[in-house]
Amino acid sequence: MARNIGITVSVPKKECTDKRCPFHGSLAVRGRLFSGQIVSSKAKNMIVVEHHYTHLIKKYKRYERSKSKMHAYLPPCIDVKEGDEVRIAECRPLSKTVSFVVIEVSSKDGSKN
Repeated sequence: MARNIGITVSVPKKECTDKRCPFHGSLAVRGRLFSGQIVSSKAKNMIVVEHHYTHLIKKYKRYERSKSKMHAYLPPCIDVKEGDEVRIAECRPLSKTVSFVVIEVSSKDGSKN
């Protein structure tokens, strides 16, 4: 049985025994939420998510488009592949570069065919 993480998301259908899973383990989710596209899923239990945003330049009163890449932990109960749109949530630091965890797959961009 999956536990409530405090965010309205669809619970994964698969079960897992990972202690770092926010749904089936004890990992607490807090802080910021981002959505982005998966750029790389080559590492074990980790993905790279590219997040696009706008940044205000005060001097010119205009916005510039920017993007950043973030590493996120991928629980075994969530199935994703490169090109999918995902939502990630902030959690405690899991490694040197990973402080986010995947909580939902928003849309499957690769399944248009």
